[in-house]
Amino acid sequence: MCVCPGPRRIGIPIRSSSLPLFSDAMPAPTQLFFPLIRNCELSRIYGTACYCHHRHLCCSSPYLAQSRLRYAPHPAYATFCRPKESWWQYTQGRRYASTPQKFYLTPPQVNSILKANEYSFKVPEFDGKNVSSVLGFDSNQLPANAPIEDRRSAATCLQTRGMLLGVFDGHAGCACSQAVSERLFYYIAVSLLPHETLLEIENAVESGRALLPILQWHKHPNDYFSKEASKLYFNSLRTYWQELIDLNTGESTDIDVKEALINAFKRLDNDISLEAQVGDPNSFLNYLVLRVAFSGATACVAHVDGVDLHVANTGDSRAMLGVQEEDGSWSAVTLSNDHNAQNERELERLKLEHPKNEAKSVVKQDRLLGLLMPFRAFGDVKFKWSIDLQKRVIESGPDQLNDNEYTKFIPPNYYTPPYLTAEPEVTYHRLRPQDKFLVLATDGLWETMHRQDVVRIVGEYLTGMHHQQPIAVGGYKVTLGQMHGLLTERRAKMSSVFEDQNAATHLIRHAVGNNEFGTVDHERLSKMLSLPEELARMYRDDITIIVVQFNSHVVGAYQNQE
Repeated sequence: MCVCPGPRRIGIPIRSSSLPLFSDAMPAPTQLFFPLIRNCELSRIYGTACYCHHRHLCCSSPYLAQSRLRYAPHPAYATFCRPKESWWQYTQGRRYASTPQKFYLTPPQVNSILKANEYSFKVPEFDGKNVSSVLGFDSNQLPANAPIEDRRSAATCLQTRGMLLGVFDGHAGCACSQAVSERLFYYIAVSLLPHETLLEIENAVESGRALLPILQWHKHPNDYFSKEASKLYFNSLRTYWQELIDLNTGESTDIDVKEALINAFKRLDNDISLEAQVGDPNSFLNYLVLRVAFSGATACVAHVDGVDLHVANTGDSRAMLGVQEEDGSWSAVTLSNDHNAQNERELERLKLEHPKNEAKSVVKQDRLLGLLMPFRAFGDVKFKWSIDLQKRVIESGPDQLNDNEYTKFIPPNYYTPPYLTAEPEVTYHRLRPQDKFLVLATDGLWETMHRQDVVRIVGEYLTGMHHQQPIAVGGYKVTLGQMHGLLTERRAKMSSVFEDQNAATHLIRHAVGNNEFGTVDHERLSKMLSLPEELARMYRDDITIIVVQFNSHVVGAYQNQE
């Protein structure tokens, strides 16, 4: 997860001195890079050099761009990143042609990469219970890490009303984001079920009868489930609904969606922690639950039921509402808050939860305990468990865990845990006819694009209408020929916009390929997509996007009924 400052032109093949910290033995998304740009072929694309042993949790290189790492560098991690040979020795041992040669992916090759993980779903207008306010959704992912650490989920609630959609951004590996993407929606769905339905499900399990389906999943083939852990996950979920049955006598029938979302997030995080403490006699599962607990994930989830939209956010992924104004222009309405050092309320919350003598150490260099960027996350038990508990679990765990320097490292100034929580911040919004779509995305998108640009690009894509603004050159000296080229690109956009059949894909194309003038530059897009996996993370993070389109006619009808 190491990042070097960019954009830097690169011409030396990179060698990594060790494997990623949590190398998950699970199917990776489609290989997105072509063999032509491996090894020395890379030198033909770029000229100058940048060197970093980057596929580690952190890096001691002075070139490290700390602001884009989930974890900050620390001396305890130095063993992961120390080069085996000096830079001079490395470059002297490998000499390549100094004359750079241009190589670009063709448009079909670019499209093949961008569309490898795209998924679309159109919602039936009537689902058997009510008329849906959701027309459908588009989603897509573009990896930077290998394997990708982001996950996504979408499902229709079958025993209650509404849809669930979410993006999950993992760090220190993909184990936690994978587990949360599989499990969280079940915890939410169970939290929303009435007492009678919970009893019916429990009676079916007791008697061995078939269970009522709770969710209908909408998944890309790459979005898989862990079959090995399904029994463990089911048993934990069953314990949760049994407790809900005991707590609820059935007298109250009203379900508070906000409370249900908060309870589901907190309970799943508690189960992740408990499963790691208890362990499992199966060695594979035992290592899996520990990997899930010691890695981490943020989550941004939307629940849409008619005109009622709830967004539950833990971490720094975002939910953005696209609103079309009367004049046809687009405006962005933020429905989530980042839980990091840029959020003053989060800083204040953290300081109030710990003694005053920790006020200067709980957040250092804009990071939790000087290490972690998000202030809320699933997993990450290194920021939640006591030191004694961490040592006990690690010592009794498998050798892979006990031999790992990261898991044994205790964060500095670690006095009064827990320092981290998975409790979400829930935002409610009542949909209006002018609310056209919702964008859920991990921070890989928001690091590269402003929210207003995101909403404008999606809005123009969905409506096919482009409001031409005067070309802004931002202080650059532009020749007449360059201006002619920009105008030609703008005209070409009107016809090329429809090459994408997926709004999320179209947004990723802009996020990766936009130049300084705000238009997609095929040369830049080709170069960014040509980077091998060892280098891609130096320039950007994983990007995961879900674009939910609303049915304005249905939303308007709801308003007219009231």
